[in-house]
Amino acid sequence: MADLTKEQLLEMYRQMVLIRRFEERCEELYAQRKIGGVYLHLYNGQEGTGVGSMFALKPSDHVITAYRDHGIGIAKGADVNRLMAEMFGKRTGVSGGKGGSMHLADRSVNFWGGYAIVGGHLPLAAGIALKSKYNDDKEVVLSFIGDGATNNGYFHESLNLSAVWDLPVVWLIENNLYGMGTPVEVSTGQPELHKRAIAYGIKDFGRVDGMDPLAVYAVAKEAVAYAREHGPALIESITYRYKGHGVSDRLYQRREQEMALYKARDPLTVMEDHLKQLDPGVESALAAIDAAARETVEAAIRYAEESPDPTYDDLINHIYA
Repeated sequence: MADLTKEQLLEMYRQMVLIRRFEERCEELYAQRKIGGVYLHLYNGQEGTGVGSMFALKPSDHVITAYRDHGIGIAKGADVNRLMAEMFGKRTGVSGGKGGSMHLADRSVNFWGGYAIVGGHLPLAAGIALKSKYNDDKEVVLSFIGDGATNNGYFHESLNLSAVWDLPVVWLIENNLYGMGTPVEVSTGQPELHKRAIAYGIKDFGRVDGMDPLAVYAVAKEAVAYAREHGPALIESITYRYKGHGVSDRLYQRREQEMALYKARDPLTVMEDHLKQLDPGVESALAAIDAAARETVEAAIRYAEESPDPTYDDLINHIYA
């Protein structure tokens, strides 16, 4: 906590709480069929990884991720009203109502989106980093990678090119222990995923406790600084999701003991403990943050419900012939 002020720590906590409350309501709205789509992939439990790592970035840096993207968009600073409107498929959404849950993006904050194709965003991350290096922008790309994508060809091609071209990219593997419902050790010959860096000559920053946002921040800060000056870096964050792969997946309910172990180290609780250690009288501020987050989410829902649907012209716009 040495280089973060109390206000910064509270902001880190605020972002995590806002993500949690946003997604809790999204799950309810999905059940009510106000949010559509085949899947809804929740980030509950992984907030410490997303928020902790992005706290190490500059506003000019870039972020890209896969389809578990709601929390990433919020942490990068995308407008919560427009994110919720996109969940509802409304014209005012960040993707104009065309993307929905898995395709949130906001160019205004250099959040280049969530992508439904497993690993499909990784070559794009390398491309954004190539642009940064070519123009000498000194901008870093933070690319989130699910553990299930690390056996994908996109992963190997993108890491290899980032090493060949010394691209300013931080590859952050969010290892939540399961690719859909398959344990990492079942699908992967080398389950210590950070060791993939060695094969490509990429700087390996090892494993970090992804349930502790400050631990993630400390490692990410080093990795981002390294990437900005020298080239690609890789981090493996050990985290956990409290729901299934998507909300219709119930396999996670069989993992009661494992779930209890990780919920005991919930990233919100861990952050609360850090703040109470710093200031024993902080509890009223934490309660106020939670209340404000709930109010923000409800306001976003009202905004989404009152927003217009896309028109036919919106639907056919941006299609290239």
